[in-house]
Formats: sequence, C-alpha cells, structure tokens
Amino acid sequence: MLSLRLRRTSVCKTLPQNFFQFFCHQKTSTDDRPHGFPPLAATNLNSGVIEEEIGGIEQAMQLPEGLRRESMPRHVAVIMDGNSRWARQRGLLTPSGHEAGLRSMKEFIKLCLQWGIKVVTVFAFSIDNWTRPKEEVDIVMTLIENLLKSGLDDFIREGTRVSIIGDTSRVPKSLQRTICEIQEMTRENSKFHFIMAISYSGTYDLVEACKSVAQKVRDGVIQVEEINESVVQHELETKCSEFPCPDLLIRTSGEVRISNFLLWQSAYSELFFAKALWPDFGKNDFVEALASYQQRQRRYGSRYA
Repeated sequence: MLSLRLRRTSVCKTLPQNFFQFFCHQKTSTDDRPHGFPPLAATNLNSGVIEEEIGGIEQAMQLPEGLRRESMPRHVAVIMDGNSRWARQRGLLTPSGHEAGLRSMKEFIKLCLQWGIKVVTVFAFSIDNWTRPKEEVDIVMTLIENLLKSGLDDFIREGTRVSIIGDTSRVPKSLQRTICEIQEMTRENSKFHFIMAISYSGTYDLVEACKSVAQKVRDGVIQVEEINESVVQHELETKCSEFPCPDLLIRTSGEVRISNFLLWQSAYSELFFAKALWPDFGKNDFVEALASYQQRQRRYGSRYA
C-alpha cells in the first residue's frame, strides 16, 4: 500500500530548468504573437493571404453533414476494445492488433482535434490487464512509450496537453520517465487535452480519492462535515481536466459494459456501444456515435416541461 501513497505524490523527478526550452526552442512567427493573428491594420500581409489562413482554419473545423457544432460533446471517453479479436480474425499475432489499435487511436484523436472536441480520455490499459501474459504486457508498454515519444512534436505543435492517469508506479521505469517528461512539456498547452488511462480502474481511482480525503481530515485540513461531491471529485485522477466528466462514453467491439472505467465521472455520461472492433472504428463510426449523442436529451435527473 506504501507504493500507492508514493504514487499520489509523484513518480516524477525534478526536470532541469532548461528541459522544456531544449525541446521547444524553435517557434514559428505565429507562436510569438500573444493573441493569435494581429489586427488587420497592423499586419503587412495582403488580404489574400489572410483569407487563405482563415479559410484553412474554417476547413479544419468543418463538421460532417448532420452534426451540429453547438451540440458537440466537450469531453469524449472511449474504451478501446477488440484489438486481440481483430488480430485473431486475421490470423495475426496479438501485438499486431495492439499496433492497429494505436493507429486507430491516432486517427480518432485527429478527428477530435478537427471537430473542436476539447478533451479525450482513452482506456489504454486496465489494472486488471496486469494478469495477462508478461510478453503481451511488455509489448503494450513499449507501444505506449513509443507512441508518447514519437507524438511529442505533434503534441507541442497542436497545443495538446497530455495527462496520464492510473497507478503509474507499476509501469516500467522508462515509461515512467517518458510520462513525466511528456506531462511536463505539454502542461501549459490548452487547445486540446489528451488523457490516457494506464494501469487504471474506476474503483482504484475512488479508493485513492477516499484515502486523500481521509488524510486531509486527519491533518485537520477539512472537517468530516465538509466532505461533499465536490471534495471527492477534486481528489479523482481526472482533476487534471477542465471538464473531468465525459459527455459521451464510447465502447467498441459490441460489449455492453463500461468495465470499471471512470465510474464516478461517467455518472451522467451518454453511452454508445459500437459493434466495430477498435482497430476498425473509423470516421463513420464516430459520426454515428456523435449523431446518436446529439439526438438525446440530457436531463441530469430533472424533467423537461
């Protein structure tokens, strides 16, 4: 139990002062403009160039037909299920399924960025997955580490903040270091928030939150009578996000359960269960999930007149 308490403080070592600058010293001219494009009267660019830049932004934000921007979810969570079955169906080894799943995840994140979704949380590795064969677990950990390292430039360029939730004290040391570096180097980014759940479960999250609240009571920081939903929610792993609770939770592979994922946070989430295995989950499947979400009335326990 001691390792869990240590993980709550941090598995990260202090980074050198110039660590962030070392990776981010090159900036484009637009990076140096504190408020995006300068006023039209202050720029030397001709109107044609300005219109081209603005048109590019509008095109990037274009939604598929039938979706309404004002009804888009801010936070989408996804249980990426079906990698192993996808591989077996094709006579491939399990690692091939996980590789295909990561490719699908990259495309999914790209669509979220294009369509203006602010937060995405993916269930990459459950605490329960530690019971799987060591060879498979090692491969998954390596794939995740490579994904984070190779995606660093894109995260910085696209303004993506990366957060990892879960019991990271159990992952390999090299992945722990990568997690610390990525989180430190992207923590000021605010355009998009990518949250990856590794060695995570909803019950683990709640137990750790209860421990943190109990410790604060013991230390005299708060009184028992002051404990409410807000206090507990602030101790959950998703406190790193401006929008900690998913508006839409998607699960692939045809399974109809949430498998111990974001139990507290998904209390009022809209659920969508897709039949496609995760590596096959593409743009059309995502549009179907979003269209279903936009057809629902979110009442939060109340009634509409």
